[in-house]
Amino acid sequence: MAQDSVRVRRSEDRGVTTLDWLDSQHSFSFGGYHDPTQMGFRSLRVINEDRVRPDKGFDTHPHANMEIISVVIEGSLEHRDNLGNGSVINVGDVQRMSAGTGIMHSEFNPSTTDDVHFLQIWIEPSRRGVTPGYEQKTFATVAPGEGLQLVGSSEGKNGSLKIHSDIALYRAMTDAGESLGHSVEASHHVWLQVIAGSVSVGEVALNAGDGAAISEMKRVSLKANAPSDFLLFDLW
Repeated sequence: MAQDSVRVRRSEDRGVTTLDWLDSQHSFSFGGYHDPTQMGFRSLRVINEDRVRPDKGFDTHPHANMEIISVVIEGSLEHRDNLGNGSVINVGDVQRMSAGTGIMHSEFNPSTTDDVHFLQIWIEPSRRGVTPGYEQKTFATVAPGEGLQLVGSSEGKNGSLKIHSDIALYRAMTDAGESLGHSVEASHHVWLQVIAGSVSVGEVALNAGDGAAISEMKRVSLKANAPSDFLLFDLW
């Protein structure tokens, strides 16, 4: 495997936003953090790793023409919108919000004692102007030894969330020493985001918070160096 086919984005190189109620790390340019060399990868525009203090959150704000994926790692995240929708996202849940023609929403930590730790992911849609909406599912079967589980896709196939973009999103939780692979079509690209643990792509080791852009590779071979949790984005 050519080393230059894997472009690593180390956790410690990410942008940082620190407020009295929020710690956020940005894999790509976001808000007050701007790096012209880190504007996203393919249709993947934002990966923010957020920790929100108890009883705090993001006030009501607008979105349009973006697919927004929320993955809770620890705690719970409550959301509400101007259409009257509301739900709580817990560990094991994945939520897709299609902002489409426009929506106003808020995100809040309902706990009075514990932080919520989650990933906020923005994906550019393949078609603009869709009707705003949500879809949320619990993927409790993601467990060591079960390989890559499809949690989101452009067609919503095999019980995954329907994402209005050319993408397949997988999640895996692995034991130390576990190996798995993903075949990549010729026109596709892969982004790997490590949530916890350590995963190697060939000779390249990625640790918690690290990401990697992978191109021109027919098969991505992965090995867990420790018990690990990660996302794999197949993009075209």
